Amino acid sequence: MLINEVSKATNLTKKAIEYYTNQGLVFPEILENGYKYFSEKDVELLKKISVFRKIGIGIDDIKAILADEKGNVLQKISVQKELRVQREKAKQAILDQLSIGKSFAEIETALNAIEQNETVTDKLLEAFPGYYGRFICLHFAQFLNGPISTPQQQAAYKEITEFLDEAPALTFPKELQDFLVESTQHISAENIREMNEQTKRSIENLEQFLSENKEMLTWYLEYKKSDEYKNSPAFKIQEMLKEFNNTSGYYDVFIPAMKKLSDSYGKYCQQLEIANEKLLSEYPEITKLNN
Repeated sequence: MLINEVSKATNLTKKAIEYYTNQGLVFPEILENGYKYFSEKDVELLKKISVFRKIGIGIDDIKAILADEKGNVLQKISVQKELRVQREKAKQAILDQLSIGKSFAEIETALNAIEQNETVTDKLLEAFPGYYGRFICLHFAQFLNGPISTPQQQAAYKEITEFLDEAPALTFPKELQDFLVESTQHISAENIREMNEQTKRSIENLEQFLSENKEMLTWYLEYKKSDEYKNSPAFKIQEMLKEFNNTSGYYDVFIPAMKKLSDSYGKYCQQLEIANEKLLSEYPEITKLNN
């Protein structure tokens, strides 16, 4: 197709098509007369680009998305936008406070908390790859909305950012990467948030959770003992994560610093420890499975 036909097929202006071409997003064939000839593939690509632009994705990010066959970049951007929406809501609340007479000094702490949340969550997303990075980022994001108001919290914040800057890269072999992509590609930020909420509810109401899920827990524990599980990609990934967390400083540096930084995370960990003790008293064989 020539550019006039492409414009009709995509509902894009000729200027927009030229712009995307000049930005290296599509590569039409140049005919002898100098006209650009767009293939059906180019047209479909332009339709995708149009969708990405309408939902606010920039040119550089679109290039990265188009170059990524597995969809990791798009999922990462989805999480970033999710967190950005949360921050914008927090900023709107601050604006409302200013509009009813709160002083700039009074809202400064809240603004700093938003900026610090952004720093830590962005670094988490960069430090851990793919689905695991999205999961861990959204898991900790819920605990990073409080102000940093004490010297202990300031020191903890510094520890966390330094850890995330210096931690070794977590990389999986190709077959495990492929497994993770295939098994998690349909899991959205909303799904991850709901998983986190379910975990929180289970911890807060452990007796009810154990009572309602006895059959599932029995099956799960038996499965974890099986050769099928021990030969599975899920087991290999779990072992790699365990090794990484034990050797990178995740347990020795990051988690203790998070407890100091966030009161809500510290309380969550206390609830988790209590729940874990109760779980082990009901199912002592878990100890052997985790060793």
